[in-house]
Amino acid sequence: MCGIVGCILKENNRNVAPILFDCISKLEYRGYDSIGLATYDGNIHIKKDKGKIDEVNRKLDLPDMPGSFGIAHVRWATHGDPSKLNAHPQMDEENTIAVVHNGIIENNTKLKADLIAEGHTFKSDTDTEVIPHLIQKFMDEGRDLEHAVRKTIEILEGAYAIAAISSREPDKIVATRKDSPLIVGLGGDGYYLASDSPAILKYAKDIIYPEKGEIVILDRTGVVVHDEFDNPINKEVDTINWTPEMAEKEGYDHFMIKEINEQATSVKNTLTQKDNIQKIIDDLDDISRICFVACGTSYHASLTGKYLLESLAGIPTDVILASEFKYSAKTLDENTLVIFISQSGETADSLKALDVANETSKTLGIVNVAGSSITRRAQYVIQTQAGPEIGVAATKTYVSQLTAVYLFAALMAKDDRLLNDLDKVPDFINEVLEDVESIKAMSQRYNYAKDFFYLGRGYSYPTALEGALKLKEISYIHGEGYAAGELKHGPLALIDEGIPVVVVIPPGDSHKKTMSNLEEVKSRGARVLAFGAADDEELAEKAPEVFKINPEVSEIIAPLVYIVPLQLLSYYITIEKGFDPDKPRNLAKCVTVE
Repeated sequence: MCGIVGCILKENNRNVAPILFDCISKLEYRGYDSIGLATYDGNIHIKKDKGKIDEVNRKLDLPDMPGSFGIAHVRWATHGDPSKLNAHPQMDEENTIAVVHNGIIENNTKLKADLIAEGHTFKSDTDTEVIPHLIQKFMDEGRDLEHAVRKTIEILEGAYAIAAISSREPDKIVATRKDSPLIVGLGGDGYYLASDSPAILKYAKDIIYPEKGEIVILDRTGVVVHDEFDNPINKEVDTINWTPEMAEKEGYDHFMIKEINEQATSVKNTLTQKDNIQKIIDDLDDISRICFVACGTSYHASLTGKYLLESLAGIPTDVILASEFKYSAKTLDENTLVIFISQSGETADSLKALDVANETSKTLGIVNVAGSSITRRAQYVIQTQAGPEIGVAATKTYVSQLTAVYLFAALMAKDDRLLNDLDKVPDFINEVLEDVESIKAMSQRYNYAKDFFYLGRGYSYPTALEGALKLKEISYIHGEGYAAGELKHGPLALIDEGIPVVVVIPPGDSHKKTMSNLEEVKSRGARVLAFGAADDEELAEKAPEVFKINPEVSEIIAPLVYIVPLQLLSYYITIEKGFDPDKPRNLAKCVTVE
């Protein structure tokens, strides 16, 4: 979704625009069809336009704006095409109030009609523009900015994180949230707010997490938080352990390739959560069923969890897409553990499902972002240790999620052998990364394709799904993952001369049948790209192209290792096609609306 930033400096003789620009640049992964800044120095100044940050900055010189406080926004369109008029900040018709907003106002059509009937004039096609108009209306009635914002959110329906400034009440930023992420930073030279911590890591590490309906007021003297009844409240202050350098490219061409190369460390760091996970398991009594709830890449990690928990611990396990969860909610009971996996901890569908699950069942969140909504609302939390992930296509957070799921399953099943094997995974990943030239050469041979198929059985089936997802997310090539045994039930009709088929085929129980499926697609003219063990002589004989992986990588831990070359293949095909893998079209890092 969109990203928002706000800052008010303690000294009023410094310009805040360079800081706002720096901060909002760190959030471009949240939206990149337009950018805008609003600052104040006696009047509200706005610069905004459609386009990516660098494009707009070359035209407008965004850091060159007067004023010591302001707000900023990067957009991912939901209402209205990308345009200068639809870019944020949005203003009231008197140009006295500027607002940035992340989320969707579901009743904006009615609100807009009512305001037009009262004489208001609108300029944009956004749902956001009703917010400054409502604030203007309520300030005209005699309310201050804080209480005008409070009155506004009483009638808004939907998800939002909002920050507002007004020339009627200078030296103040007022913000609030509902179902969209918002953090507040306490820095040495000022006070900050943002949609995500990478934006302000450089300036503030002490963080406050506002809850739904709370109003946050930033001025030059500090931060005040009021609850929904207008009472001041003391918020706990957390410290972010991530460093600013962790959110930088550090010499890599793109965040995605940097984050792929950080996966061995991510696994190693997440393995340190073993004791925490054991404490959670010790506290769980009478669990007769487990249900994973997730979206996208996290859904694929959940599917792997189903295979692990059912085969190792014998616990019936379901995997439900968060957006479909409401159709299964009545099957929950007090003996069900519902596990929510989310990179951001702010996924809107998952949060809705979590609130429902908390009414009947035990809940566990597997999340990468400390202090996110899922970490505050789930009964138990496993914190993955991937560090900040900026690339939109999840890579190191996926293997970190998998690592947490593997630890949970191994400890539930008391499987010491699997626990020992997990310790070897970082070395196996590094071995794959050492052979990146093979993947580069492969990408040059196959970037022509319009369709790709990915096949796997058992533990390798979710890997096939995730490999296909990575390809279509960033290269815009149609990729589909299938359970290899499903070929004869329809997909085989699509196999034609020259179509690339990726076969994930580690050594193990599924190898023989997967080899038969490989033969089926090969005989129909497919170009087979096999990913298997380096000592697999049969595979070397039958597959025209093999990426060779350490034969010690068993079938059960293969998902943690075999996904890495598939990520690399997607990345280098995307580079060959001239696209930016960090900023895929129509996608954003954190989906905070349903």
